[in-house]
Amino acid sequence: MADPSLPTSTPDSDSLLRRLAGPSVNKAGLAKDQTEINRIIAEVSKGSKFYENEKRKDKELTLRIERILKLRDEAIKGVDLSKIEQQVDKMVARLEAKRDLSQVIVHVDMDAFFASVEVLDNPSLASKPFAVGQGVISTASYEARKFGVRSGMATFVAKKLCPDLLVLSSHFDRYSEMSNKVMSIFRRYDPTMCAAGCDEGYLNITRYCEEHNLSPEECASQMRQTVYDETRLTVSAGIAPNKMLAKICSDKNKPNGQYKLDFEPGAIKAFMHDLSIRKVPGVGRVNERLLESIGITNCGDIFQKRAVLFLLDKQFGLEFLLQAYLGIASNVVEPGQREERKSIGAERTFNALSDTSKIYAKLEEVAAELEHDMEEGGWTGKTVTLKYKLDTFQVFTRAKSFDRWISSKKEDLFAIGQELLKPELPLTLRLIGLRVTKLKDLKAEAESKARGIKRFFESASMNSSPRKRRRFEATLTDNNEDDFPRLSQDGFATAMPGFYDDAETSELVSGTDDSVTGLGVYTPVHEAGPSTCKSRSTSHQPGRSTSPHTSSVSQSMHGKLSVSPKSEKARRAATEKDELLPVVLPAPLECPICGKLLDTDNQGLNEHVDFCLSKQAIKEAQTESLKPTSSGHRTAVEMGSRKQPARTKPATHDVHGGGLLRYKKKG
Repeated sequence: MADPSLPTSTPDSDSLLRRLAGPSVNKAGLAKDQTEINRIIAEVSKGSKFYENEKRKDKELTLRIERILKLRDEAIKGVDLSKIEQQVDKMVARLEAKRDLSQVIVHVDMDAFFASVEVLDNPSLASKPFAVGQGVISTASYEARKFGVRSGMATFVAKKLCPDLLVLSSHFDRYSEMSNKVMSIFRRYDPTMCAAGCDEGYLNITRYCEEHNLSPEECASQMRQTVYDETRLTVSAGIAPNKMLAKICSDKNKPNGQYKLDFEPGAIKAFMHDLSIRKVPGVGRVNERLLESIGITNCGDIFQKRAVLFLLDKQFGLEFLLQAYLGIASNVVEPGQREERKSIGAERTFNALSDTSKIYAKLEEVAAELEHDMEEGGWTGKTVTLKYKLDTFQVFTRAKSFDRWISSKKEDLFAIGQELLKPELPLTLRLIGLRVTKLKDLKAEAESKARGIKRFFESASMNSSPRKRRRFEATLTDNNEDDFPRLSQDGFATAMPGFYDDAETSELVSGTDDSVTGLGVYTPVHEAGPSTCKSRSTSHQPGRSTSPHTSSVSQSMHGKLSVSPKSEKARRAATEKDELLPVVLPAPLECPICGKLLDTDNQGLNEHVDFCLSKQAIKEAQTESLKPTSSGHRTAVEMGSRKQPARTKPATHDVHGGGLLRYKKKG
């Protein structure tokens, strides 16, 4: 008989049960039917702060879905969907023409990495259910996974699922040591491999196979055996024509197995057709629920719903989903580049702490780790952001910008973090972190100075060079990066809209060996150096830039971080009441052009709509201005002109932004 204290079986409560189950429900070794496991998780969690936070998020996502469905219903009124389908079919044909089956890509993924390293040091754990991590599980052994224990799960829930569970402390130095050994083996097969975390990566073994007269299967098997012989650790591998497919394939025969997908278009499309949409890299659990709301549960459904996806492109990312349907993605494998880096940071997760001195001690640990990474990596910056998670699992940030490059010394970083945290105390925290953004590459600066006068003369001919143009365009993209899809090096979309924001803000665990990563956008903590496994060193894309003053950022209902300045009066009031006052925001308004939900009033919405309509024209004008003039002089943009381009109507495109009027039925 069902527990009467549990939610009744309704669509909303079903979504809550799935949310409570966490983001790692598809991990290898878990039971296929997790209904009973999810019921126990809900029963154990009910009444906890974690449960209430997840319930709030689930409700907010439900309201978001209702708005999207309303937008969909309005968009399809009077529209000839068959004409839209014909237009999308042309897009599918163009994507199909980009399919490249010439490269052999392998995704390698260590099996339960942290747990496996612990077994190396304590073989008696081999047949026992155990997990690594205090407060929140970092990884679980395969024996523990049989009970439903998984990464990202609260320890008290894990012990309810598996009463005999052993919980071990993390040993990040040891994980980093073993990671370096494993990565050095992988680089024998591809010196320019792309590490996607401390326990996984992408390799292009095309040349190696040709030079050693090996088939892809033989090469992957040899590589896996070498890893085991030299480290006693096992690794699984996926072999496919591109990185997306290789990552999916690496999970097919876990643990300690490999899977090769046939390099044939028909076989690839058949493989993807019935694949759960959640299995696609770049589709998170928030994205999954959004897609389910319009009838998409597997990749085959994408084509059936292509007209609706076209109309709701900003919400769902049509091109990325069509790539998933076809099984087409980037096959470029190369290490992360220094210029790709947007931030550098470190975090600590711990059991809930209320003692101010202990919280400061954790902050000092974070500052020390950040100092090490900044000095070793050669970085400085102008903005420091403090991130903290309450015992209610709500995430907040406080940021401060400077008009100078900040010191990377631990004492200075700690002082800034303490300054940002002190007005919010007292608090009960379970996570604290520091991040530096608006970075400056000190290594590049040193190299530039070393080249001296030669670089000075070379720069005279670079006024309109492609390199300079790329740098300028990158600056434009950084300022509006939420408005454009992230692309791989060869121009493929890497994720659904909002995937990276949702992945960042919904993470409950630091230092898991289950990296949330896109394709080709990972930047190692130490570029071109050994991989590292830490409590968490962050290297992600920042959101919109904040003001030069201290600002408060709270997690919004859409999985993003919304910026809202906090006045000194409110700050003092919060301190006097010994509690954190939440920022109360009005109901968000949705932009009919880009679909973004905005915390603003009608006037602000109208201004945003004007911006959306003119954004493409502005971007084109800025790009055009970079072209050299006939006289050879630099353009106004290159000279730093502040003039605003005239507001014009947006250009009409074949697929994106083409407008709905062309598809309205006559009469």
